[in-house]
Amino acid sequence: MKERLQKRIAHSGITSRRKAEELIKAGKVSVNGQKVIEMGYLVDDMDVIKVNGKLIDVEKKVYYMLNKPRQVLSSVSDDRGRKVVTDLIKVKERIYPVGRLDYETTGLIILTNDGEFANRMIHPRYHLPKMYHVKIEGILTNDDINRLSKGLTTKEERYQRAIVENVRRDKKKKVTHFDMTIFEGKNRQIRLMMEFLGYDVLALSRLSIGPLTLDKLPSGKYRALTNHEIKLLNKAVNQND
Repeated sequence: MKERLQKRIAHSGITSRRKAEELIKAGKVSVNGQKVIEMGYLVDDMDVIKVNGKLIDVEKKVYYMLNKPRQVLSSVSDDRGRKVVTDLIKVKERIYPVGRLDYETTGLIILTNDGEFANRMIHPRYHLPKMYHVKIEGILTNDDINRLSKGLTTKEERYQRAIVENVRRDKKKKVTHFDMTIFEGKNRQIRLMMEFLGYDVLALSRLSIGPLTLDKLPSGKYRALTNHEIKLLNKAVNQND
């Protein structure tokens, strides 16, 4: 995956991006033996980059999606010895989760070693839509669906609108299944929104983040994102700049 030269230099840890730009302008940077002074010059993992004649070592950026099971923490460690998401992904790179899912929530979570990518994905400015499949106790009313579509204000929090679709009411079992899309990532958001309306969430699973979908990935399994998926995610956040 191509990225700007100054960004690649900053990722190596030898200097900041601003300082990297100054080094490029000063003619101190070469790519594959050729001096580069152009801002925004694109490089990939095959390029050999030197700063002041010294080769920089940049860890390859990796991106994975995991179908998180229940009772797994969205973390890289736990002082109580509970299982964490990185226990389920056996790769050599040091990766960490992008955002989080509750301990009891299942579904799609992204893991990467690309800090800038991760920050953009979770930053409130970009409002990437996230779709969940929800199972609640009780029969969800049309009035409550309408309230969710307009947003909710509790004593503690203001929640933006949510889209509810694919509603299936099981009156015999007194439960409702539906898909719910939210546009922010507040802590335990869906559970608290449903609790405010008087419903208990029995099961919650994230199906998608922006253009990225869980599809048929089995619970507890992971795979690398394709270059196309990475480009779609970057495009989704960049279009809001």
